[in-house]
Amino acid sequence: MPTKARFPMSRRSFLATSAGATITMLHPFSVRAAAGQAHLRLMETTDLHVHVFPYDYYGDRPVDTVGLARTAAHIADIRSEATNSMLLDNGDFLQGNPMGDYIAYERGMKEGDMHPVITAMNTVGFDASTLGNHEFNYGLDFLMKSLAGADFPVISANVVKEEGATPTADTTLVKPYVILDRMLTDGAGATHPIRIGLIGFVPPQIMNWDRKHLEGNVTARDIVKTAQAYVPQMKEEGADIIIALSHSGIGASDWTDGMENASAPLARTDGIDALMTGHSHLVFPSSAYDGRDGIDITNGTVHGKPAVMGGFWGSHLGVIDLMLERDGSEWRVVTHEVETRPISRRNEDRSITALVESDAEVLASVQNVHDETLAYVRRAVGKTAAPLHSYFALVADDPSVQIVSIAQKWYVSEMMKGTEYEGLPILSAAAPFKAGGRGGPEYFTDVPAGDVAIKNVADLYLYPNTVRAVKVTGAQVRDWLERSAGMFNQVEPGKSDQVLLNPAFPSYNFDVIDGVSYQIDLSQPSKFGPKGEPLNMDANRIKNLTYDGQPVTDDMEFVIATNNYRASGGGDFPGAKGDTIIFEAPDTNRDVIVRYIVEQGTIDPKADANWTFAPLPGTSVLFDTGPAAEAYVDDVKGVTIEPAGEGPDGFARFRISL
Repeated sequence: MPTKARFPMSRRSFLATSAGATITMLHPFSVRAAAGQAHLRLMETTDLHVHVFPYDYYGDRPVDTVGLARTAAHIADIRSEATNSMLLDNGDFLQGNPMGDYIAYERGMKEGDMHPVITAMNTVGFDASTLGNHEFNYGLDFLMKSLAGADFPVISANVVKEEGATPTADTTLVKPYVILDRMLTDGAGATHPIRIGLIGFVPPQIMNWDRKHLEGNVTARDIVKTAQAYVPQMKEEGADIIIALSHSGIGASDWTDGMENASAPLARTDGIDALMTGHSHLVFPSSAYDGRDGIDITNGTVHGKPAVMGGFWGSHLGVIDLMLERDGSEWRVVTHEVETRPISRRNEDRSITALVESDAEVLASVQNVHDETLAYVRRAVGKTAAPLHSYFALVADDPSVQIVSIAQKWYVSEMMKGTEYEGLPILSAAAPFKAGGRGGPEYFTDVPAGDVAIKNVADLYLYPNTVRAVKVTGAQVRDWLERSAGMFNQVEPGKSDQVLLNPAFPSYNFDVIDGVSYQIDLSQPSKFGPKGEPLNMDANRIKNLTYDGQPVTDDMEFVIATNNYRASGGGDFPGAKGDTIIFEAPDTNRDVIVRYIVEQGTIDPKADANWTFAPLPGTSVLFDTGPAAEAYVDDVKGVTIEPAGEGPDGFARFRISL
């Protein structure tokens, strides 16, 4: 076996070789490079969300599908295959699992403390990272203390402390870009200097999603406008090539001001040579992007620029290989290749095969915090008399959503006492966060009856949102539900086995409102699109909407308990655009759930079927969920469900008779 360069040897050394190391199986670009030509390999992780260990803290079990410790094995291999390499992270590393919450809420970050994910990233040897939107979830003080331990620059061009007349006159929260001076080894073995520019971007929607932490402290500029201002400046400062670290998905081809998923129009910016993308938790290149304007999944390009997205939680390593040619004193890209390398494979029998083993050095770097996190998540806070699962959360009233709604309503009811809103009907809106989809057939909440631990509460509510309350009208309640009903495809009455769920609609935007009763008529078109855009404004899927047994009228007033993301405009819901907020809680939704369970001792959050599908005789639909759902199918209220065989990618298929 050839000896691989260990991480400390290759840390920002820019070369895959070191004393005692040998290179085997070089990439063809390295083999073919002539004098004056050099192969540069760019590696990307994205959306790590504190997943260092291959461990599911919510399920309290090892897994083979996540973890920087696994991705690190690919990194070591890929470094050995190239003459020159760089490792970059594309953001969302600081929040996303109980280890992140343990540091933020239990241990804290004092001056000089090391955040475990930063420790692990230092161990692997990153060259740079950008900020993702979830970096701001715990506040700016926590963020800056965490970044202080990084051995690599962390950049972001569009998060601004003080705005200037133009982006280049801004005072940014962190450096907007860096230009790294490196030496490239060409095909003849000669070394040449190169200046590599890295610039980072984050969705400007952070100002809504984390308004509590950011308002009055920073602002966020449009991604594309910011790039158009900075890239020429980077060129003037001598950047030979420029790589965009775009924590933004590959969305619409054409630019609109303030767009969240702006990587496609960003690629059109003159001077950008390659893009690292993320935020969407998808893989690029892949068939998920086939047929989109400006996207070439065969060549891995977005508007002609090489681009990559390496999944999430360490599931894949993104790789862009560039063949560079020296033209006088400058470098230019002459050709490229793009790939992603997964850390696991799902087999036909639904089992998972690990494709790499964890790197022991990375595991050891955070072992103590891993052990502390396990103790943190295993603490019991109460009991549940009924199982809490989300296998049917998208097709029926659901116990895992019900407990969130009950706790939110309990909390906000107390908070409204003594205010001008006391006496208004209080409703609660909650959505299933773990409902399969891109997370796979095991990505569901499943808490058996019995003890409820902190790990279970984190499983019920994935994100560290804070509670908000909004005051809305009956008309807004109806349209809020119409927006949620976009989860479903329109079906033809009398037809069998139609596909029920719209795959473009994320489960976290499927709000169920507790406290009212209603039916969803699937024969009607959706009033709103997957992103909340108006589609059929005369359509009405929501039928028989009642409160306390009486029809809800347009002029009635309600208080809805929800979270800061939704209340501030996340998901673009009618009645939740940031202008209806009447209460901002200091407490997270998770903390409220824990408090409720502690106070009750034993909870029994049985779904009450306050929403159902309107009857359509002779009509049936199909949906896919986790195979473990079969154990609970007879307990689902308000809907007739039966197994219908196997679905794709390890899912199980079920049939609903309407």
